[in-house]
Amino acid sequence: MTITDNNADWISKAFSEPRFAPYLANCDSDVAAALRLYMWNIGISTAFYPLLHLVEITLRNSLHRELGARFGRADWWSVAPLNEHGQRLVKQAQEKVSAPRSRQNADDLVTELTFGFWVGLVSKTYDRALWVPALHQAFPHYRGRRDALHAELRQVLWLRNRVMHYEPVHLRDLKADHATIYRLFSYMSPDVAAAARRIDQVPHVLRLR
Repeated sequence: MTITDNNADWISKAFSEPRFAPYLANCDSDVAAALRLYMWNIGISTAFYPLLHLVEITLRNSLHRELGARFGRADWWSVAPLNEHGQRLVKQAQEKVSAPRSRQNADDLVTELTFGFWVGLVSKTYDRALWVPALHQAFPHYRGRRDALHAELRQVLWLRNRVMHYEPVHLRDLKADHATIYRLFSYMSPDVAAAARRIDQVPHVLRLR
């Protein structure tokens, strides 16, 4: 069906005018073009999802492994010098785990901790307490500065949150985001990077814009 001003009412009802407005603005108020852009935004977000899945899972497991070794216990957050924000995120994760706290195992809690929590562990806050003695080992192929790595992680965190909450990402430099994800893979595990490339549809969808 061709989209015209006469039959476009369903768009504002389905998507809401405030949500659709940025797409219209980007397309000089051309409703049909804005709808195509909206659908392309869904498509590129879908294409990024497997990569974001892999980078988040790999990051949290890598950091969890190194911190468990550093503190000699799977529930390392019980003794690690987390700041108030980190402690609050751990408490929120504990409340989400269905088992009573006395029966929770570490793996249950790890899956509930947010991507933002894990990215925060690489921030300046924990440079001496966690990065220097332990967390740099989660990135065995990285030779750069911690702050540069943290900046790349924050870039991917921003994209991940936009994708997971169905927000616009079409104004991003998505080629740069794509490259950043693969750099992070290469720092942690080139094998994960190779596995990701076998299912990666991002370059194809980028070409469709």
